[in-house]
Amino acid sequence: MPYSQLKYTFSFALLLNVFFASNLNAQQEVKIAPKREFRGVWVASVTNIDWPSRQGLTADQQKQELIAILEQHKKTGLNAIILQIRPTADALYAKSREPWSHWLMGKQGLAPAAGYDPLAFAIRECHERGMELHAWFNPYRATMSANAVTHPDHITNKRPELFYRYGGQILFDPGIPENRAYITQVILDVVKGYDIDGVHFDDYFYPYRIAGQTIKDSATFEKYANGFTKIDDWRRNNVDLLVKMVNDSVHHYKKHVKFGISPFGIWRNFREDTLGSKTNGLSNYGELYADSRKWVKEGWVDYINPQIYFSFSRAAAPFQVLLDWWDKNTYGRHLYIGQAAYLIHNGKTKREAAWAKPNEIPNQIRAVRASNRVQGSIYFSSKSLSTVAKGLTDSLRNDFYKYPALPPLMPWIDDIAPNEPQNLTAEATADGVQLKWTKPLKAKDGETVSGYVVYRFAEGEKIDILDAKNIVKIVFLDYPFFLDTNVEKGKRYSYLVTALDRIKNESEASGPIGVEAK
Repeated sequence: MPYSQLKYTFSFALLLNVFFASNLNAQQEVKIAPKREFRGVWVASVTNIDWPSRQGLTADQQKQELIAILEQHKKTGLNAIILQIRPTADALYAKSREPWSHWLMGKQGLAPAAGYDPLAFAIRECHERGMELHAWFNPYRATMSANAVTHPDHITNKRPELFYRYGGQILFDPGIPENRAYITQVILDVVKGYDIDGVHFDDYFYPYRIAGQTIKDSATFEKYANGFTKIDDWRRNNVDLLVKMVNDSVHHYKKHVKFGISPFGIWRNFREDTLGSKTNGLSNYGELYADSRKWVKEGWVDYINPQIYFSFSRAAAPFQVLLDWWDKNTYGRHLYIGQAAYLIHNGKTKREAAWAKPNEIPNQIRAVRASNRVQGSIYFSSKSLSTVAKGLTDSLRNDFYKYPALPPLMPWIDDIAPNEPQNLTAEATADGVQLKWTKPLKAKDGETVSGYVVYRFAEGEKIDILDAKNIVKIVFLDYPFFLDTNVEKGKRYSYLVTALDRIKNESEASGPIGVEAK
């Protein structure tokens, strides 16, 4: 081959390499910093796992603790708090038919302070920080232990016939129709009374099996067989009925409130059902009577959040195998992966060395982002991100969640965007750049605005609202102003503002408007 042709071929190949490398880098960058991604964390109240840190704190101490927790998670780039508000048929909120939780003040039924509502406070603090609040209910658990001291008005004392005992706990019998109606009404108290973004169930349905113990519901089966001849199928149907009832009821009263469930990671094993995953572990379907795949297929949940608390090297249930299985079984609903931050270096995982490796969960996040149908992660639990999982938190802050993100869209709930903000102005002050605008008119579906996104661009930067690095503020409240204090004196900036509705549809942008910082 002549030198000139060789040189030309080499140059062309080099250009191709540069082109593909740039495209690859661009694609990787999109994966690293998506503008929409669910980034949640469980904040558990039961046994004071996360908040409040102990029983008997004053209202001010509880508030200060929660603000500190939210500030830390905001810095980490998280955008959703899964707050446990009903751990044992009790309440961390004022507008409840059940007594105050003893995890607050150490005694069930004892209010933390007059006029203080922990849930209302938490919602506002989350929304100010551009974070959703999903109210986490344990539907069936009524006590944590056999010796739990319950308030006289606790439903286990008023209606003991509605429960059975298992593993030292008192549990609602899912087969009793009255229980399904009662649990749904408890949830609707919150949906109607609070500005929550979601209703969330965890993995506790029928109890995890304990050797030598049986679920005492044969009399219930006989009374409410509902056409079933096999008790296992009947139990699964009981849970199905509750899930569908809650979903229908929540969306009837507030269509924008999302309903999600976080089941155990394995639906069924392949050896039990060829539709199941190539795993060999506990089966949601067979052992907890929770047909999690069906809930997604039937559209009874807006998101499914399987707890894949396994490493890539877990022989019985490898992370990648379950991720791929759930990816193929989303049926158009959102899939967020429950990830085990608490297992990092915590001493309980000596049998699984992978959790001692600092790149285990970062690699899981990369795998999540490489999947086309997975739209985020939720970490268990809040405290872990500041203790055993500090290294993970650093990775989230400096890499994966370096830039903010909006929650993924749910078009089956609402796909109509709000109108854009009006009359955007920018004024340079000694404190920074003060932005103000006028609330937009109602959208064509009649919805009002419930939040805003502010974008900032330095002089000469490309105006691009698809790139999350340009976001300087997200707020889920109708605050038509923003003071940007992180500006350099004498430097020129351009700003855009968009509006959000309750499901986080985003409007066209108002602006751009330029200003020179003082």
